[in-house]
Amino acid sequence: MTEYDAVVIGAGLLGLSTAYYIKKMKPKKRVLVVDKMGAAGQGNTAKSAAMFRSFFYSRTNLALVDTTIECFKHVQKDLGIDLKLKWVGYLWLFSNEDYRWAEPVLKVMAERGLKHKVYDAHELSEKLKLRTHVTKDEDSKLMGLVDVDVGILIPKAGSIDIDSIVNFYESEFKRLGGEIRYNTKVESILVEPREPLGIPGEPYFWQDSTASGVKTNRGAIKAKKTIVAAGAWTAALLDPVGVDAHIKPKKRQLFSVRAETNALKELLWVKGFNPEGCMPFTILPKPRVYLKPALEENAFWFSYGDEFPRAFKLEDEPQPEENYYQYGIYQVAIKYFPQFAGSQPFTSWAGQYAMNTLDGQPVIFEENDLLVVGGASGSGNMKADAIGRIAASLYAGEEYAVLYGDKKFKVSDLSITQRRVEPEKLII
Repeated sequence: MTEYDAVVIGAGLLGLSTAYYIKKMKPKKRVLVVDKMGAAGQGNTAKSAAMFRSFFYSRTNLALVDTTIECFKHVQKDLGIDLKLKWVGYLWLFSNEDYRWAEPVLKVMAERGLKHKVYDAHELSEKLKLRTHVTKDEDSKLMGLVDVDVGILIPKAGSIDIDSIVNFYESEFKRLGGEIRYNTKVESILVEPREPLGIPGEPYFWQDSTASGVKTNRGAIKAKKTIVAAGAWTAALLDPVGVDAHIKPKKRQLFSVRAETNALKELLWVKGFNPEGCMPFTILPKPRVYLKPALEENAFWFSYGDEFPRAFKLEDEPQPEENYYQYGIYQVAIKYFPQFAGSQPFTSWAGQYAMNTLDGQPVIFEENDLLVVGGASGSGNMKADAIGRIAASLYAGEEYAVLYGDKKFKVSDLSITQRRVEPEKLII
């Protein structure tokens, strides 16, 4: 049986980024990516809202995100690979009470050079035909909605085409000699003693054991290092071998509504916010339902990241819930944007975030020749390049990873035992 230097479980964005940078750092190593799907990025990567923003208080978050965004800009501008980057911006809506809480944090971020623009309620109402004083409505009070008093526009933010960036990492990995096997489902991680004794049922607890590859529906694959970048399926693979990555799956749903009326077309293509001449990615004040301008579809994507009592639950094929839109998102949206009255989704889908239950930051660590890469908690697409470089540096035994722009990042900062991340104070 051929033994690989590394086998990467998962051909999503994080798995392919990791595999690419391992191969780039160690070109002579034999690296194999396996995935149960028939092509790259067809799991939860394909179900992403595909948004990014370089606007975080946490220096950890900012390092991961800003270097990734700058790398994507380089790929599109300098390498000529169209990732369909659209700088639509983020428009974050606040009540006065919430803005008073956020204002000191925003001031510190501005002093660090992170730009934002402030809009008052009148400007937002004029530009977006936004209903700012919703608390006059009894139904709005019943739903716990709040007025819109302030809007914060974040310009260094936008959307990216997930398929394009996945294809970039896949093609570059293969160009360097990397191997991929699709339609290959990993059933379990192989664990063997470093010095087999031929005893039935080994390894036993007194033996020095290690991860030695994977068992798949197409046979076993041996590897010196096994890298789990399986997103929502991470715990299902690690729990049986007693490794806790603090990663749990949670369903997220998206609903796409076409801009079929004149009022919705005017909202989608409103001018004055960004170079795309469209509505920014907009986050409502409470609850934080968001609207994404899906320009290629002439549509809006709606979603909301519910927490309690949304279960941590692994689903191979998660489905969107009709009532989640009809009695949830829709009821909130029309209070602020009456233009959506009567609008129904023409399509919807659901995926799963790989939630890091420690602090919402990625987890990258090694245990017994088993490397774990994941827990991006919904921000994997905007941190993918940095995560891949850090994971590859861990594989190579480096203390520091060199992120895009020659910025150093200590690899152990995203580990479990030596974890050191700065908390995020501005959570959207």
